[in-house]
Amino acid sequence: MTRIARIEIDDAGLAVPSPEIEQERRVAIFDLLEDNSFALPGRPGLPPPPGPFALLLAMRAGRLVFDTASEEGEKLAEFQLSMGPFRQAVKDYHQICASYFDAVRTLQPAQIEAIDMARRGIHNEGARILIERLEGKAELDIDTARRLFTLICVLNAGG
Repeated sequence: MTRIARIEIDDAGLAVPSPEIEQERRVAIFDLLEDNSFALPGRPGLPPPPGPFALLLAMRAGRLVFDTASEEGEKLAEFQLSMGPFRQAVKDYHQICASYFDAVRTLQPAQIEAIDMARRGIHNEGARILIERLEGKAELDIDTARRLFTLICVLNAGG
């Protein structure tokens, strides 16, 4: 598989994220650009685009938009996903992150670890949903899906 070489988040019109959510965003983008696996399928009669890719993630009219281009900026594909299948995982992720951020300030390491395990479980569920929703549109591994799910959560920090 090939990879994402550049990623942008279109957060115009969205709520300003908390410092913790902004940190999650920075870490997810850094980790994603360091190591990811992302490919677009070929169209009938054409080979798959070779990548690397530039990806713009946005929310438009309540839908998650993946706008994919070549690294040089040539538009390759745009697809939109309903947020419906993600809503519960995003809500749960925001709640567990809030608990985790509070726990880091006040609780013992064992308690923090238990919350972090729950957070990873929700994160994995969100990544699984993303892989399912992108089937036939893009191919990605679980680590890439986890990082993209974090960015989906950032885009939905206000709701």
